[in-house]
Amino acid sequence: MMLLLLIVSALALAQTPAPGVAARAEVVVKQMTAAQFDAVEAQFTDQMKAALPAGRLADTWKGLSGQVGAFQRLTGTREESVGPYHIGVVTCAFERANLDVRVVYDVAGKIAGLNMRPATAPAAPYAPPPYADRAGYSESDLTVGSGQWALPGTLTLPKGDGPFPALVLIHGSGPNDRDETVGPQKPFADLAAGLASRGIAVLRFDKRTRVYGATMASADITVKDEVIDDAVAAVAALRAHPRVDRDRVFVLGHSLGGMLIPRIAAAAPSAAGFIVMAGAARPLEQAILEQLQYLANADGSVTPDEQKAIDDARRDADAIHALTPADAAAHKAVAHAPASYWLDLRGYDPPAAARAIEKPVLVLQGERDYQVTMDEFARWKAAIGSKANVTFKSYPALNHLMLAGTGKSLPAEYGTPGHVAQPVVDDIAAWIKASGAK
Repeated sequence: MMLLLLIVSALALAQTPAPGVAARAEVVVKQMTAAQFDAVEAQFTDQMKAALPAGRLADTWKGLSGQVGAFQRLTGTREESVGPYHIGVVTCAFERANLDVRVVYDVAGKIAGLNMRPATAPAAPYAPPPYADRAGYSESDLTVGSGQWALPGTLTLPKGDGPFPALVLIHGSGPNDRDETVGPQKPFADLAAGLASRGIAVLRFDKRTRVYGATMASADITVKDEVIDDAVAAVAALRAHPRVDRDRVFVLGHSLGGMLIPRIAAAAPSAAGFIVMAGAARPLEQAILEQLQYLANADGSVTPDEQKAIDDARRDADAIHALTPADAAAHKAVAHAPASYWLDLRGYDPPAAARAIEKPVLVLQGERDYQVTMDEFARWKAAIGSKANVTFKSYPALNHLMLAGTGKSLPAEYGTPGHVAQPVVDDIAAWIKASGAK
C-alpha cells in the first residue's frame, strides 16, 4: 500500500504529447469537481469502462477527500508522452496535499487511464543522496525477463571487476517505475546509489503493471502475475551477470513487496537472503480501511466525505470477504482489482509464512509509518523473532519511504524532497556483507 493509497482507475500507463492534451485533461478535472462524472465516463475506452464501472469514478473522487481533504484549486498543467499515448497532467491543491491528476489518452483520443499521485515538479532533476559516491559506481540497462513480459531495468554496479554481492528491489503496490517514484522521492534510486557506493550491485526495474498496464487491467491477474514472477526473473538476471556473485543475490521487498517476501522466497530458492522493508502484515483491504481512518482522524474530526470514504472501504472489504471462485470465473472486480487478485491473497499470513524461510532475513521498519504500522512490525517479530536467521531494525524518525521527519506522518511530507536515511543504507550493506560472507 503505497502512500496515499491513491486509486488508479486503470492500470494503463501511457507513454507522445499532442497539442491540447493538457487543456482536455483540465476540463476532465473540472468536470469531476463539478460532479459531472457521466461526462468523464463517456470518454472512457472499453477497457477503462470495464476497470471502472459506471458510478465508481464518483466514489473514487469523493473518497479522495477522505485521504487528502477537500479540493481547493488547480495550480498548473503540463503534457507528457509514453509510447503511443498522450498524458495531460493537472496539478491540484487539496486541503492536505497537492496531487497530479494524470489523464491518459489513446491514439483515438479516448481516456485509457486516470490516476492520481503526489504532485511533482518535472523540471527538478534527481540528485543522488549525499552518502552516495558518484565516482564509485556505474549504471547500465538490464532487461528483466523475456518475451511477453520483458521489463526494462537499471543495474547499478560498483566500480571494479567483482564479483559483487547483489540486491533486487521489489516495489510496493501500484504501477511503480524502477525508482519507486513518489512525487520528488525516488527511494529505489537512493538505495541503488547508496548500496553500490558500498560495494553492492543493485537491480531495479519498472513494474509489470506500469509497462503492460492496459493488458494487466483487462486480465484476471494475481500477485504472482503482478510481482512474484518478475522477482524470480530479476534474481535469475543477476545470477547470470558476470560481475555478480551468483551465490550472493539478495531480494528486498518494500511495502506490498515486503508482504510478498515469503512467497518470493519460496519461488526463488537460489536467492541468498531476503529483506522485508515496511512489509505489510495485514490483509490489503484492512490496511486500506485503517489508513483512511487514520487520515480522517489526523486533524481531530471526520468530515462527511471522509466518513463516506471509510464506509465505502468497509463495504469493499465485506465484498472482498464474500468473493468466491465463481466470482473469479465471472471476471468480477472489487475495489479496482479482479476477484482473482483478492482470492489469491485470501488466508495469506505473511509473518506466519516467513517461518518457512531458512535463508537470512532482515526486517526494517520506520516507526512513523502509518501505511505499514509498528503493530505489523510486532507481528513479524512475534512470528519469526526467535529464529536465528532473522534480524530486526526499526527507526524512530522514519516514515513509509524510510525518509526522516517529525511528528505525525501525513501525505504532505512526501512532497518535500528527501532521501532514504543513511542508517538504512548502512544497515542493509552491513547485513548483506555479513550474511553472504565466504
